[in-house]
Formats: sequence, structure tokens, C-alpha cells
Amino acid sequence: MKYLILIHHNSGARDQFASSTPTMQAAGLAAYQKLNADLIASGEYVSGEALDADTTATIVRGSEGSYVHTDGPFAETKEMLAGFYLVDVASRERAIEIAERIPEVAAGAGAVEVRPVMSYDWPEQ
Repeated sequence: MKYLILIHHNSGARDQFASSTPTMQAAGLAAYQKLNADLIASGEYVSGEALDADTTATIVRGSEGSYVHTDGPFAETKEMLAGFYLVDVASRERAIEIAERIPEVAAGAGAVEVRPVMSYDWPEQ
């Protein structure tokens, strides 16, 4: 079953990371590299990316013929969506195990949301 693991971190986390020591930065990047390598080796990795700052996002609302585009940030929140993993795992429990390995969680700098991906079985035409 596929799960989307959404990585939320504190809005100042990137600045904090950039001002940390090179050793701490290397350790954080190494944790992600290890997680990526483990997921690829296990065959559970589907996709994963870091996302740019919420200030670069655009929301599109409306309906056909009448759309409104709003530039971010969109809400005064303490956390922003920073990245994601899409994994194909045997169980929800396994997806949660993977989420617990996200460095922001271990550092107390954010939270991770684990959500099943819906599957539509469309009839063949």
C-alpha cells in the first residue's frame, strides 16, 4: 500500500539549519541519505522531494472560467510543508516506522504526517 509521508517543520528550521555547524549539517544530510538508501534498497521508495519555502507557493481556487491565484504564505502557522516521501510499504505501521526516521522529528523541529494514498480501480474501456 502506498503512503504519503508529509514533512512539516518549524518555519525557522531552514534558517536554523543553515546557521548550525558544518558537522551538524553533515549529520542531518547523512540521516536523509541513509534513509533514502535504505528505502531504495528495500524497494519501498517511490518518490521524495524537499519543497521550496511556502512563500514561493501559489493557491489556485475557483471554478471553470473564474480562477483566483493567491501567492503564499497562506496562513500564519508555526509549521510549513517542507517535503515528502511517497513509499509503497506492507503496512501503516511500516510507514510510521519510516516517518520516525525523518530528521526533523528526531531534532524536535517539526512533525510528520502519514497518510494512505487512495487507489482508484477504474474499469477498462
